[in-house]
Parts: sequence; C-alpha cells; structure tokens
Amino acid sequence: MKDFEQEDPIPQGDLALQITALPRETNGFGDIYGGWLVSQMDLAGTAMASKVAAGRVATVAIDRMAFLVPVPVGAQLSFYTQALEVGRSSIQMLVEVWSDDPLSSEWRKVTEAVFVFVAIDSSGRTRSVPRR
Repeated sequence: MKDFEQEDPIPQGDLALQITALPRETNGFGDIYGGWLVSQMDLAGTAMASKVAAGRVATVAIDRMAFLVPVPVGAQLSFYTQALEVGRSSIQMLVEVWSDDPLSSEWRKVTEAVFVFVAIDSSGRTRSVPRR
C-alpha cells in the first residue's frame, strides 16, 4: 500500500465516483460514518473492476485502511480507482477517497484501501478475466 504521509499527495487513478456527504450519513458530531464511506469505496471499486472484468464481480477482500481526517457533512467526496494487478480471475483495485470541504475549500486525502474483486459468472462461480 502506498504511504499515507506523502508530502504533496495527488489522487492516483481515475475518477470513479463523486458524492456529497449528507446529514443522514453522519454521527452526532456531524462527521460521516466510516462504514458508509467504505460502502461508497466498494461501489466505486466495483464499477471499475466490472469494466476490467467485462462483467459481474464480487468483493472478496479489503486490505487495511486508515481514516486520515474526519469528513464533515457537506463535503464533496471524490473516489479514485486504479487497477494494481489483474490475475486470472481476480483484480486488485486501489481506491482513494479525497474530500473537498465547502467551508474551508481544503482538498485533502481521507483514506485509501486495496479492494480485491473476483470475476464471477451468472451462477456466481469464478470465471476468467478477459485479457486486454
């Protein structure tokens, strides 16, 4: 996994999803729930992995992650994805989350994780990822 403490980090990969953190996704302090953020990361990763796999994929693992900064309600979140490795039936996808805080106009990295997806057929069985 890449170093969280990069001196001047920039997003890695392609923009896969943008969403605004809404009040219904926050705790009593006005910060979004980590679990909600992970589910959005899974959606972004799945969208890109299904393109690589040319079809249905399933999430099978998530590598460690750390939340670097809290995300307040109203923040604009951007999810960037990058395929790190494509195996016979699996895809390792880096998913980074960046926040644009509307009150401070600060652009900052929130978290990153490596998601592992497996290509599956209509029966839910593992299938090969087509070679490019």
